[in-house]
Amino acid sequence: MKARLPVLAAALWWGSLTAIGFMAVPLLFANASSPAVAGQLAARLFTAQTYLSLGCGLVLLYTTRLQGWVLAGLILDLLIEFAAAPRIRARENLALWHGAGTAMYALQWLCALVVLWKLSRGSASSPTSASASPS
Repeated sequence: MKARLPVLAAALWWGSLTAIGFMAVPLLFANASSPAVAGQLAARLFTAQTYLSLGCGLVLLYTTRLQGWVLAGLILDLLIEFAAAPRIRARENLALWHGAGTAMYALQWLCALVVLWKLSRGSASSPTSASASPS
């Protein structure tokens, strides 16, 4: 189990980003009673996603040598939660911050995908076999 922990963490990270960002939130906006209600619920989902991503990222930092990709994803995660999200909630320059948050979420999704892809190939599950930074 310990040897498969990095793959499990990467799959949970990427899968949760996919499920929330590309399924749950669009469904909220399509079906909620108003965009305001959907936005409030989406904000809660994204906050929960932040902490799930941090947990998965910490596991990955300690169990793989893909620190560059993991750190990039985690920095994006924190920027979304603590830089973009408060401005979106305050409706401060909404188009700019929503666009920036969306772009950062997509980049985080790509970082998680790269980590999962490399780990599922088996080339990065041991601490000595993977590159330490994005290439």
